[in-house]
Amino acid sequence: MQMRTITLLFIFVFLSFSLSGCYYFAAKNEIKEAEKYLAELKAAGGEKNAPYEYCSAESYLYGAKLEFDHNDYKVAKGFASQSKSASKSGLEIVKKK
Repeated sequence: MQMRTITLLFIFVFLSFSLSGCYYFAAKNEIKEAEKYLAELKAAGGEKNAPYEYCSAESYLYGAKLEFDHNDYKVAKGFASQSKSASKSGLEIVKKK
């Protein structure tokens, strides 16, 4: 009985660590992509031609990095995704002008 409990506890701990690791790498990759798109938007003149999208992307990226530093990887990934989306929208606006 005790061995079974210890085994189940070990499996639970192992699964929780592996799942949290997945969020860690997913958030880290999403933040890198968001940084890349924001740099592209800045180079294309997004600060002047798409100021709302640029500020949104910058703010979401800041929030993503902040949440990542506080080990909240799921929220960080969401903010980074929003940042990437805002940067892409800004790039579309800049290309139209």
